[in-house]
Amino acid sequence: MSSSDAVRGPVQSTRRTTTTSGARPRLPSARIDEGPPDEGCEVRPQDSASNAPHRRAISGSYKANGSSRSRQGPRQERISTNVKDTIHIRTRSPVKVPSNEAVLAEYPELRSTSKGTNRTNGIKDPLFPNAEKKTFLLWQPSVTLIAHTSAPLGCRVSHPDSASLLPESLQPVPLNHLSLDLQESAILDDLLFVLMGYEGRYIRFHESYDPKEENNRLSGPDFKISPGLDPSLRDLALSMLKMATHYIAVEAFVEVQSREEFGMINHALCASIRKLLKEYLVLIAQMEHQLSTNASFTLHVLHLHILPTSQMLSQLYALAQELLRRNSILEEDLDYDEFDDVENILDQLREGGELAPGGMSKKICKGGSVLRLITERLSNMSGDPAARELLQGLLRGASKPYMSMLNEWLHHGSIKDPHGEFLIKEQKSIRRDQLEEDYTDEYWEKRYTIRDNDVPPQLDGVKDRVLLAGKYLNVVRECGGVDISTEMKDVPKSFDDPRFLHNVTLAYTHANSSLLSLLLTTHALPARLRSMKHYFFLDRSDFFSYFLYLGNSELKKQVKDVNIGKLQSLLDLVLRQSGSVAAQDQFKEDIKIHMNDQQLTKFLMGVVNVRGFDQDGNEESFERHRTPATHTATEDDNKMTGFEALEFKYSVPFPLSLVVSSKTVVRYQILFRYLLSMRHLEGLLTSSWEDHNKVMSWTHKSGNKKLETWKRRAWTLRARMLNFVQQFMYYCTSEVIEPNWHNLMAKVDGPSKGAERDGQQINRTVDELMEDHVDFLDTCLKECMLMNSKLLRIHAKLMSCCTFFAVNTSSFSRTLCPADASLAGSAPALAYLATRYPSPRYPIPEHLKTFDPEGLDKMYDLLEKYEENFNRHLTLLLDALDYYAATETVALSRLCAQLSMASEKGGGGDGRNFS
Repeated sequence: MSSSDAVRGPVQSTRRTTTTSGARPRLPSARIDEGPPDEGCEVRPQDSASNAPHRRAISGSYKANGSSRSRQGPRQERISTNVKDTIHIRTRSPVKVPSNEAVLAEYPELRSTSKGTNRTNGIKDPLFPNAEKKTFLLWQPSVTLIAHTSAPLGCRVSHPDSASLLPESLQPVPLNHLSLDLQESAILDDLLFVLMGYEGRYIRFHESYDPKEENNRLSGPDFKISPGLDPSLRDLALSMLKMATHYIAVEAFVEVQSREEFGMINHALCASIRKLLKEYLVLIAQMEHQLSTNASFTLHVLHLHILPTSQMLSQLYALAQELLRRNSILEEDLDYDEFDDVENILDQLREGGELAPGGMSKKICKGGSVLRLITERLSNMSGDPAARELLQGLLRGASKPYMSMLNEWLHHGSIKDPHGEFLIKEQKSIRRDQLEEDYTDEYWEKRYTIRDNDVPPQLDGVKDRVLLAGKYLNVVRECGGVDISTEMKDVPKSFDDPRFLHNVTLAYTHANSSLLSLLLTTHALPARLRSMKHYFFLDRSDFFSYFLYLGNSELKKQVKDVNIGKLQSLLDLVLRQSGSVAAQDQFKEDIKIHMNDQQLTKFLMGVVNVRGFDQDGNEESFERHRTPATHTATEDDNKMTGFEALEFKYSVPFPLSLVVSSKTVVRYQILFRYLLSMRHLEGLLTSSWEDHNKVMSWTHKSGNKKLETWKRRAWTLRARMLNFVQQFMYYCTSEVIEPNWHNLMAKVDGPSKGAERDGQQINRTVDELMEDHVDFLDTCLKECMLMNSKLLRIHAKLMSCCTFFAVNTSSFSRTLCPADASLAGSAPALAYLATRYPSPRYPIPEHLKTFDPEGLDKMYDLLEKYEENFNRHLTLLLDALDYYAATETVALSRLCAQLSMASEKGGGGDGRNFS
């Protein structure tokens, strides 16, 4: 066998093997030395360890197959190689594909590399036959650095120039001039570039795509393939180009969503996606290695290898597009309803934001909204194992910073949320130091709230517990009960941790028990409530009766003339008097005198007619009641006496101010003024009873039966009025306040004593304790008729009638003297009148010294008006009580039964016999 046959044999054998394995015939993979075109080629034998010939890259450079190569000695042989190619004719293609010989005949430069040099290894590129060395001077693409953005890992290198700007001399050989082998090689080489986001020679971006436009990159480019490609190869290439579109769009999405304003959850999601893209690039590198070393690597093989990755990128692309739509980044998906989001605008203004153009128009999808979107897609794709595994990994990675914030809130009571992503929103403008002056419950109700639209689905069922756990622990932390420097150990890091919900429950239980212990034990909440009962509900109020006795002269004055400092001194003196219940009270320093210049009935009518105590729209009414300067005093308000305007201010330290808030103190003050008005009226009627039994004009038995009948009627009316007031006070104190108070204290003392009922431990929360306290006060207000406008008006008229009658008792005592013929002008009568007019500047009027026969008739008319007014309003009250007892408040039936005694028009009520 000749040397020529010895060399040809292996080459032909190798080609047959390649053809059998499914690969198309390709150009010989022999190493070509530089030489004249008419000389033979020098062929070096292949390494015996390799079963496939080397493949030459489409650019003409050589690609190593990874095997060790060694020269077979210094001998060189010149041989000629005969290559036979078969021209494949396909009826699907109207254009005949030329053979390699036809291509070489049209482009003789492919036979020789003596002219021109390659860009990499000095060999001219056969697909650029017209490129001269000087041509590269005309094409000078440049690269620049992009300025820093808020995305630390964002690309800072400018995008390459479009391939459409290539000079004509650098344009490649048209595809219709290449055989199927060369077309496939060219498309394979281009695809490896395109799959990494770069244009190829035959596969380029569509003219409508501009890589410098962010929206274009986020949507992904469309590709176009040069004409002349075999249809089967075109269809296969187009199916793989979708993955390139998805990769470029996802890469741009990662760069955009990594900006600071999109928050840590988006950053964590981008980090997880970036890991997947890194694995994707590793796959592309492996495919390039296969192309360089494996002769059987074809377009179909590439498609099979990247098919799973293509599905992964498709899922990432769909997720990215949904997030971009919710972020209103893509112009066609802008939601103009967001411009009407007044609440978000106000919140941003409170936090120091500005109404900058465009600053308020977009609502960024971040935090819990991102996790909700991933979870929803995970639920929808649960039937696809690959998609489910992918989305679970993304959810696991994206939820890590969220879980970090959640654990910090649950175990330390603090929020570390610089981007506003957590489900709990903190209003930083409400601070604890404001509670010393104004202990409103805004600190509890408004400082921490739930972002209802940003709650992850995993927390939907426990969001209230999450809120309360952190709020409880936050209060304990601010009181020094939580060490925030301790590191959290053994806590779940993601939502798929099976301990996730158990962690929330444990944190909630611990925080609740800690705050309950702080309130009930450390700060003595039960003792504080009992102290307030003594002062506001007049319980064991011997000290208060003494205070009213000492301050009677001051409290009789109009409210504008009352000396509050004097009253405060008298109260301090009474509270420190030994033997009283207040002397042993450790909280007596927190009680202060205050004068409210608004009538109680007027204030309550304003509250009832609007909405009630717990409505946001009525907070102004509370402020007017609490702060006198916030409303304009009317003429009726200026005529109030100190008895009508007196109330107590009570200072409550933090954290007890959360339970005894400003709104609850207002309820205490309303009940106090209501009880005080009845106590004061009882005192006035008692003084009238004393006058009826001591004053000479009342005790003198006249011979005029008509006059004695008038006296009996006056005594009866006074007794009925006193009975009405006493029965009403008894009902309010003994049948309303006291039973409800015992129920409240049973609930308050239960958790602190660790009581067990029915064999079960009583588990209560701080919010339940606060609700029980407010419910107790609201129940007292309702059952005392202070929350019903009709009952309130009738009761106010009855109280006014009784007050006028009691105040006019002294006037009746003076008028009785001239009305009685046996007393008019007598020495006892003049002596009595002298006590009523002790000053020489105001002598006894003359009409009181002489008998007045018409005076008795005037007294009858006046007394009849009092009786008629009292009877009519008492009847209205009983009818109204009977109706509301049957429809609303059952407790009013007891009051109705008790007041029926006062409705009787007979009987003196003081044990006198008027026979």
